[in-house]
Amino acid sequence: MRNLGILVIAGFAILALALPVFAEQYVTWGKDGSCVLTTLDGEKIEFAPGELGTLFGPGKQPFKGKKIAITVNAAGPKGGICGPLYRFRPAWEELTGAKLDIVEIPFAEHYTKVMNDLRLGIGQYDGFMTGSFWYGDLVGGNYIIPVDDYIKDPRFPKWDPNSMPNSLRTLYSWGGKMYGVLNDADGQVLYYRKDILTDAKWREAFKKEYKYDLPVPPKTWDQVLDIAKFFNGKDWNKDGEPDSGIVLHPKVGEQGMFHFMSLSAPFVYLPGPKVDKAHNLYWFDPETMEPLINSPGHVKALEFLLELAKTGPKAQVGWSLGEAWDYFLRGKSIFVFSWGDVGALVQDTSRSKVKGKIGASILPGCYEVYDRSKGKFVKLDKPNIVGNTTGGSWHGVISRLSKNPDVVYSLLALHATKPVSLWNASRGWTGVDPGYKYQFLPPEGTANLKDYLAEGWSENDIREYLKAYHDNFYAEHVVTYLRIPGAFEYFTTLDQNLSAAMSGQLTPKAALDKTAKQWDEITDRLGRAQQLKLYQEAIGYKK
Repeated sequence: MRNLGILVIAGFAILALALPVFAEQYVTWGKDGSCVLTTLDGEKIEFAPGELGTLFGPGKQPFKGKKIAITVNAAGPKGGICGPLYRFRPAWEELTGAKLDIVEIPFAEHYTKVMNDLRLGIGQYDGFMTGSFWYGDLVGGNYIIPVDDYIKDPRFPKWDPNSMPNSLRTLYSWGGKMYGVLNDADGQVLYYRKDILTDAKWREAFKKEYKYDLPVPPKTWDQVLDIAKFFNGKDWNKDGEPDSGIVLHPKVGEQGMFHFMSLSAPFVYLPGPKVDKAHNLYWFDPETMEPLINSPGHVKALEFLLELAKTGPKAQVGWSLGEAWDYFLRGKSIFVFSWGDVGALVQDTSRSKVKGKIGASILPGCYEVYDRSKGKFVKLDKPNIVGNTTGGSWHGVISRLSKNPDVVYSLLALHATKPVSLWNASRGWTGVDPGYKYQFLPPEGTANLKDYLAEGWSENDIREYLKAYHDNFYAEHVVTYLRIPGAFEYFTTLDQNLSAAMSGQLTPKAALDKTAKQWDEITDRLGRAQQLKLYQEAIGYKK
């Protein structure tokens, strides 16, 4: 996907214009104060005069002799979230004079190791590329520091929190203070094979069987199921083998629970003017901390997910993200609903056969949603469409135990700058997904279509992709995010029980009843009163 030639040529043009006055291997300063950073792969990234802050400049290395350690989910030098740290490490080290130790930890162990470091006061790590669902523990334990003063400090690389939609900015803050530095924007959208769903032959056959026009994109999950059933088992990609309706990534221990959270939201989340005991809820009763995870809405959603899974490959029950994504990229399924990585990976023709053939939309809704106040499902005039910030929205925070918080912030802020953020968002492998104004095309944002086309994007795909993400993050209703202490433990038990349901070991109701019982035990162990207080703060509940 990357177009190195264009980038290098552009870089040369910039250097010639700016008249470089100081050049090292990875950092070149122009006479006007502009700067070009070179990544580990030789790509050139331009910064306007002053964009990197006043700390840095020709011959300056303000943090020389210092060293920091940053933890990140293990994925290798070219992996999601940690890959960009490797790509920009040489340039950052030349800018600052400091050294960066990238500490890769497997996803399943990352949270535990970080919390052990903080709770025991060890201070082995200076910062963390954290998931937003850790905030209850990190802020509740006073383990990380706010970055509001740093953001205003002209010495550091510049980035703008106002470029974030409220749905994402909320995840980077707590109690009115910013703790996170802009990086990833997670949310799940529906990807589909637009070329197949708009084919006249298939549309005629679908209408003959289902008695209604095939909707593109589908507006309800029932429509998704009909379409997936229709195409499942047919050789619609003409490779001589039966293909699938959908592909999922539900492998236990690999973030499979996020699929359920996104899909179940419109079955459960009843929009209202404010948060009360019936409206704008998903996780717990806001007055008792009674788990809602086994409500009739959640059970119906899980039953639906199992029915939908039947239109996918049998092996998917043990598939993680990469395996499911590759199945869609190879043109074997009509649908996948997942994170922003998919849209960018579609452009990589060494891995993808579907470039220029996809559509994308905010996740579908339902005409019926469970109403707790009435104790029954209620019918709506239009589908209940609910946006989501499902996932980690992985980003950097600073440990209160760090002896070098300025050094840590300089690294995180560099990755939050507009040039680096755009560079990340246009590449699927980085794991840094789009969600900010300058990444969306007009009229939703200020990005330039030419920049995406120069990076090898299909114009059809980038328009579909960015529109879907804008609709999702700026949706009228966005399901609340669980950020209280123990969120990782709540998620883990849900993940394990969902896996048991997906593999047929438990019925949907039994799986969710077991989850609710375990959530009650976690809540009691952590302190119900304190959990309730933090939960009310997190979702904005007031009596």
